[in-house]
Amino acid sequence: MNKAELARYQQLYESKAVGLVLYGRALGLSHGEAEDVLQETFLAMMQLAGLPEEPEHYCVRAFRNRALNQRRTLWRRLTRELESRRWFERSAGETPYERAAMRCLTKLPADQREVIVLKIWHEYTFEEIGGLLGLSPNTAAGRYRYGLQKLRACLKGENYERLESMGEAIALLDSTPPLGGN
Repeated sequence: MNKAELARYQQLYESKAVGLVLYGRALGLSHGEAEDVLQETFLAMMQLAGLPEEPEHYCVRAFRNRALNQRRTLWRRLTRELESRRWFERSAGETPYERAAMRCLTKLPADQREVIVLKIWHEYTFEEIGGLLGLSPNTAAGRYRYGLQKLRACLKGENYERLESMGEAIALLDSTPPLGGN
């Protein structure tokens, strides 16, 4: 592998790693498992003859496939269930509002949580999400919309009115744009 290819892989890793670990968490992996899957994904990609045509999409798709395979074992399932209360790792600068949003996100059904993470943190269109998950764009949009409704309801129980004053952070929970406006 030459320096230019190595630089492209490094750039891809730096741009996708954090989001993929979060995506792994949304798929039910522990933080450590998500990091392991991330490493396996990049090692496998680097063994390919060259960078795939759409490397970012290939990377997310390969990560998802490996993450789903990782979840299938019984031992890992038991470990995940014990760790389910710590879906997100706490950070020193975390606000009570962020914690409330994360707590509500963990309560969503996995299919809605997965679409929300792909839409907001990976900035994928519904068409791209549909292609990645094997769904129609309308189904992806519906999961996103229903997930956001559940987040709003949950946040209202978490004193949503106070959260609205946070401005930009809560703007992530605005309703979904029409399919043509992705």
